[in-house]
Amino acid sequence: MDSQYHPKAVEPGVQKRWAETRAFAAPDASPKPKYYVVSMLPYPSGKLHMGHVRNYTINDALYHFMRMKGFNALMPMGWDAFGLPAENAAIANKVPPAKWTWDNIAYMKQQCQAMGWAIDWTREIATCSPAYYRWSQWFFLRLWEKGLVYKKTGVVNWDPADMTVLANEQVIDGRGWRTGAVIEKREIPMWYMRITQYADELLDSLDGLGWPEQVKQMQRNWIGRSEGVEFTLPYEAETARRMADRHPDGTVKPPGLKVFTTRADTIMGITFAAVAAEHPLAAEAAKGNAALAAFIEECRKGGVQEAEIATMEKKGMATGLFVRHPFTDEKIEVWVGNYVLMGYGEGAVMAVPGHDERDFAFAKKYRLPIKQVIDVEGKPYSLDAWEAWYEEPGRNVDSGPYDGLTQAAAIEAVATALEKAGLGRKRVQYRLRDWGISRQRYWGTPIPIVQCPKCGDVGVPDDQLPVKLPEDLVPDGTGSPLAKTPSFYETKCPKCAGPAKRDTDTLDTFVDSSWYFMRYACPDASTMVDERAQYWMPLDMYIGGIEHAILHLLYARFWTKAMRDLGLVKIDEPFANLLTQGMVLNHIFSRRAGTGGVEYFAPDEVETTADAEGKIAGAKLKSDGSAIEYEGLGTMSKSKRNGVDPQEMVEKYGADTSRFYVMQANPPTDTMIWSDQSVAGSFKFLRGLWALVYEQVTPGIVARYHEGELTSELKALRLKLHRTIEKVGDDYGRRLQFNTAIAAVREMLNLFETLKERSPVARAVAQEVLEDAVLLLSPIVPHIATALWRELRPGTELIDQPWPSVDAAALVQDSIELVVQVNGKLRGHIHVSTTASRDQIAAAAMAHEAVVKFAAGQTPKKVVVVPGRLVNVVV
Repeated sequence: MDSQYHPKAVEPGVQKRWAETRAFAAPDASPKPKYYVVSMLPYPSGKLHMGHVRNYTINDALYHFMRMKGFNALMPMGWDAFGLPAENAAIANKVPPAKWTWDNIAYMKQQCQAMGWAIDWTREIATCSPAYYRWSQWFFLRLWEKGLVYKKTGVVNWDPADMTVLANEQVIDGRGWRTGAVIEKREIPMWYMRITQYADELLDSLDGLGWPEQVKQMQRNWIGRSEGVEFTLPYEAETARRMADRHPDGTVKPPGLKVFTTRADTIMGITFAAVAAEHPLAAEAAKGNAALAAFIEECRKGGVQEAEIATMEKKGMATGLFVRHPFTDEKIEVWVGNYVLMGYGEGAVMAVPGHDERDFAFAKKYRLPIKQVIDVEGKPYSLDAWEAWYEEPGRNVDSGPYDGLTQAAAIEAVATALEKAGLGRKRVQYRLRDWGISRQRYWGTPIPIVQCPKCGDVGVPDDQLPVKLPEDLVPDGTGSPLAKTPSFYETKCPKCAGPAKRDTDTLDTFVDSSWYFMRYACPDASTMVDERAQYWMPLDMYIGGIEHAILHLLYARFWTKAMRDLGLVKIDEPFANLLTQGMVLNHIFSRRAGTGGVEYFAPDEVETTADAEGKIAGAKLKSDGSAIEYEGLGTMSKSKRNGVDPQEMVEKYGADTSRFYVMQANPPTDTMIWSDQSVAGSFKFLRGLWALVYEQVTPGIVARYHEGELTSELKALRLKLHRTIEKVGDDYGRRLQFNTAIAAVREMLNLFETLKERSPVARAVAQEVLEDAVLLLSPIVPHIATALWRELRPGTELIDQPWPSVDAAALVQDSIELVVQVNGKLRGHIHVSTTASRDQIAAAAMAHEAVVKFAAGQTPKKVVVVPGRLVNVVV
């Protein structure tokens, strides 16, 4: 055994042995209980970052721990390989996205292997592989047959310069990221999945999941179940006449604006109504009204997402058209509001500025009437400024027949009256909207639909799947290349054999990530999934960032339920437990360049000064001493040069040091701040562990302790060891607190290093301590642990070892240590027999030198004994 720890001499050999023996290939059937742990598959952006290292090391540690605990454990890996970044890279580098993606996958796979993660590579998938996306297409067609997929017009961001649709993140301050053109909102035909049909089940089944409550609440809020009243504000006569042409089939009876509210008790406070810019009433009102037409066009250039609407300035313009109050017949003016989304409800809202903060601000801005109709006892109402309590429930006032009613009673009475008048009814509404899955992009799963001028939309027959994406195209940013490639879109109709055109849209990449974890179970299946998915599913632990708490997790849950209903799987939920790991942050340093841009500097190029509290107060470049700005902490980013390349860490310190550092720094759910000094400290600890084993085995191998007389020092050490085994097992398994597990092992080894005895029995106890310490740390640092185990137990392999068991006898103590206090202040410690009585404990405390000193000859008023913890002498 080398006297020094050299990671480069250890890790490649260990990894080679794992590969040769297929150490991590999991069988698809076993008498052992299964444990299926998956981290959200990465996007192949080019290189792993330290966030990946943290994520997959958590996964890996759980894999090893559960395997040692006797489980048939599985940790697979794949690549979320379709998406916009590949198209952007292709535009920049003038190469096909396919080449960029596959090259990145190859490099990142090498990085994963260098980290030593226990990945079963026989199950590797890439979502851009036709063998995978064939089944996404097949399932799309099955959902279409069941009515769970449908087509309608949808609103998108349209770049008029590039003549293409942009994702929300490509719209910056209302302009296209590439062209700078003002973005428009356009309606185009799009495919949708009917996720709303599962809204109740998606909501109700959250309660049984082992997920963080924060994530479950985020999903509840997104689904947004609300009970309220849907009713019609009838059109005023002139408005009805003008809108009649808009409803030739008489679908709106009586004609009017359909709205939904959870606060029907405030209906008598309606003073105006608002519609979306795309609403038919807005279009009718804009005829002959140039100012309104211009305002509507301005609204159409705004965002199409709720998050954008919530933060932007609320603007509106009167239409000159009116509706009538359903009870009072009072005329109510209709406005176009930029905050009303056509995609939500009917694109119209009632406005009660007296009891809604947004409506209040809008009414004040445009000097519209505000009416109080709810009174909260003891709180005076004023039109001068908004108060939060204006939205609180109370009793109705100035509400005619509803005066004096509580909120619940008023809502019920209003709903009854509306239903009797044929104008409305109570109903449940959801914030959740159907999932728009069409993307006007190239690098994605082709939608398996043929558009025939005679037959309409026709599904591609199963025996013609997959519809393969051409991999040699290079996008230029001016729309999808698929729409410009006749060899792709020209085809024949599967029904009539006449000339037809393929749908040139592709599927949202959330489709690709909604079921990959099932395909891991059966990557070579001749069907979408087979019985192996039933064996492995649901996941026992799913790991990923909280940024995926809503959409990805929600879509995956919907997809699983839809697969269940089509008889493909028997499970209701895909992820039994969820761990959301925190981000890895680093310091950001910059200065404004002469051209007006910002120049960033890597932290290792910078020398900092700190204030009295140890916080960074100033920064300068090491190269020339010039001052630069400190921007604070932020996520690691290539553009801001504050990232840390895992490959550089592996080259300098080895994979185990990187793994150890990201696990010992913080609880896995907490944000972690990168520290080069702490990385070096982690390497120092592993060197020290190596040295302890070297010192133990150099004189010769001994058997671990199992019986014999022990000194009190050895008993204390074994007690510490087995308490540590107990704690670490709980930290890994139940608490998922790897940092405290590492701290416990370090504390135990610190005690071990104080051991001076070198008798045969002491060496046997030392052997026990070191063997178990190596086993306890092995899920986190498997390379060095494997090498050290071979030295401690020649002829055996660590990968075959079970989790160390707790020796109950070692936990039995002859004596215990108690805290000694005088008047509640710590003054020392005493050791007493575990069988000592209260009087014996009190006597031992009174005899302690610190008590004698601080009592100063006074007779104690009382002695308080807290069994197993402390003695407090009150003088």
